[in-house]
Amino acid sequence: MALTAPPWTAVVLTLFPEMFPGPLGLSLAGQALKAGVWALETVDIRTFARDKHHSVDDAPYGGGPGMVLRPDVVNAAIGDLRALAPELPLVHLTPRGRRLDQSQVQALASGPGVALLCGRYEGIDERVLDAWQPDEISLGDFVLSGGEPAAIALIDACIRLLPGVVGAEQSLHEESFEHGLLEYPQYTRPRVWQDREVPEILLSGHHARIEAWRRAEAEAMTRARRPDLWSAYLRRPRCAAEAVAAPTDDE
Repeated sequence: MALTAPPWTAVVLTLFPEMFPGPLGLSLAGQALKAGVWALETVDIRTFARDKHHSVDDAPYGGGPGMVLRPDVVNAAIGDLRALAPELPLVHLTPRGRRLDQSQVQALASGPGVALLCGRYEGIDERVLDAWQPDEISLGDFVLSGGEPAAIALIDACIRLLPGVVGAEQSLHEESFEHGLLEYPQYTRPRVWQDREVPEILLSGHHARIEAWRRAEAEAMTRARRPDLWSAYLRRPRCAAEAVAAPTDDE
């Protein structure tokens, strides 16, 4: 296995390498991939099986349904990766991991890349996870068929933060979670649609008032829809850069 060395590299350890790039080959991510802004490598875990049937899983000790990925096979795949790319943080995508948030995405996007270990079936033998100590990350409190869809989502979130991928970089600073809040509502033409009008403040050209309105809408939406985020937001120290003062009449 040979890895390229662009500014940011994603390596996916998976039983289904044909699932990649998938949607990552389209739109902004796909354009950046073709331009060499980032690179994608896949490692087929099955190629590290040593028996004639290329077995990668076995029945769980203690009984129970399903199959478990074997530690010797997964260990060989990780070991091969580590020998070639020791600088990449290893992430295991699993429902039992800590919930992925924007701060984690920013941290990964600012580094050399990420190696993503995708589980399947009932999971991976705990011993190999103990041996390599990957950072365990979850997209949320639900279960997917495997780690591949989660890997695609995490990679996409990182790619769009890379320099030059998103055209209007200012938009990155106004999205959901960037300031601990959900994003404010957005509107475009036509001005009236199905008897619904664009809020008058957005047509005023008064930038300070528009900014204050957007912050108020973001706060109201976060408070109503994500009480957990709202509580965390209220605990944050308010810095001058985040505080939006109400505009005065003479502004």
